[in-house]
Amino acid sequence: MLLPITLTLAAAAALLNLWLASRVVRLRLAQKVLHGDGGNMILGKRMRAHANYVEYTPFVLILFALVEMALGSSTWLWLLALAYVVGRVAHGFGMDGDKPNAGRGIGILLTWLTLLILSGAALYAAYASMRTIEAPPALAAHM
Repeated sequence: MLLPITLTLAAAAALLNLWLASRVVRLRLAQKVLHGDGGNMILGKRMRAHANYVEYTPFVLILFALVEMALGSSTWLWLLALAYVVGRVAHGFGMDGDKPNAGRGIGILLTWLTLLILSGAALYAAYASMRTIEAPPALAAHM
């Protein structure tokens, strides 16, 4: 089964992962930091932004695939995938700040909403179609 939303999101997620990693690597090279953050606050923030992304994205991709398989491709899933990507880009930039900011807040909010909506859709897909299965007549007579 082709999963166009999940495949598109997975490609975007891989590119976003490379972008977040490249922000870390560029700063490492500029600051000549081979391991850790070398005491550089901005490097530590960028490393954390990348790690945070890696912590959330596998759950999101798994849920997208399962929900898309169970419920099919639909506009709301496309919009949710777009919201997740926008949120993660906003979070990546927002993590550079020294104080709470809109980018970080929007990123967190969109990430958590994505997970909540997908979790609800997964539970709906799993249980909304469950029906009582009747025993075959031959077995029912012996129960």
